[in-house]
Amino acid sequence: MITRRGFFREMGGALPWLASLPGWSGALAGELPLSRRVVILGDSLTAGFGVQRSEAYPALLQRKVEEAGLPFEVVGAGLSGDTTAGGLRRVAWVLQAGAAVCVVALGGNDGLRGVPSSETEANLRGIIRLIRAKSPRTAVVLAGMRMPANVGAAYAESFAAVFPKVAKEEGALLVPFLLEGVGGIPELNQPDLIHPNAKGQALLAENVWRILRPLLEDLRRRP
Repeated sequence: MITRRGFFREMGGALPWLASLPGWSGALAGELPLSRRVVILGDSLTAGFGVQRSEAYPALLQRKVEEAGLPFEVVGAGLSGDTTAGGLRRVAWVLQAGAAVCVVALGGNDGLRGVPSSETEANLRGIIRLIRAKSPRTAVVLAGMRMPANVGAAYAESFAAVFPKVAKEEGALLVPFLLEGVGGIPELNQPDLIHPNAKGQALLAENVWRILRPLLEDLRRRP
């Protein structure tokens, strides 16, 4: 049972558009997914590499959930170094206990490794489809990612285009860019200029919260 204050755990992890999302006919008929968990399937950004666990954006989202009086728990399933291929392999395990919402925040390591955009796209589609197969009423939020220009303009463009395309075609909500306002800004990142510092993580939480909050408010209204 969720306590009044809720909790954050790192695991080794009504809106008109909702009617169009695959698998939500039951929810619109007055049913809720059995779980009140918000699972974030991600990489080192989600795991909070280089910052305290309490400073990572999943923990900050839990705080926002509690402050808003929403009856949900945020579970940060972040694994440093993970790729979309890795996420595809572990998503079923991550969702063993179910979820009301699954935020898919993967792809950054694909881009840094030069994985073909078509492969990243196929993996993201596979993750979303596995979520739906395991838990049809789980709402999916996809966090967009972009690469810096030094990876090559053509690759950066094709990579960035994957996320809105997959979200639209697979019926997921989209966080346009997880690192909006953070990526490439020295004062918001650790020395590697890849991983956000505590201030940067706070902005990641804001970027996700803009999309997540109205979804959770709608779910709360369901009996």
